[in-house]
Amino acid sequence: MKAAKGLKAAKEPREDAKGDDAKFWDLRLYVAGQSPKSLRAFSNLKKICETHLAGRYRIEVIDLLKNPQLAAGDQILAVPTLVRKLPVPIEKIIGDLSNEGRALVGLDLRPRSIGADGAQ
Repeated sequence: MKAAKGLKAAKEPREDAKGDDAKFWDLRLYVAGQSPKSLRAFSNLKKICETHLAGRYRIEVIDLLKNPQLAAGDQILAVPTLVRKLPVPIEKIIGDLSNEGRALVGLDLRPRSIGADGAQ
């Protein structure tokens, strides 16, 4: 699937990053055209991936203005929404990913903080 104009999908993972012990991240970013929020979400996601998943990820950008029927497959109700397809389980993050800490927790790249009462 093509990335929206101005939004370029990430490169395929390097061969040396596809080993059994390296997790591969398959990410799908749903956007609505070239809105500032959509562009910011892609930019933030790209930065997070390059910093924490270099060579171990693929980003597919789906523009729901061009293909609205694709929202049903992942039950998208708001945009931008990031769907982590791999590694399982599937996770969703709604928003422009500007809060890197929350995005890292949502992607399971950083553990959730446990409060004093033991709640997460």
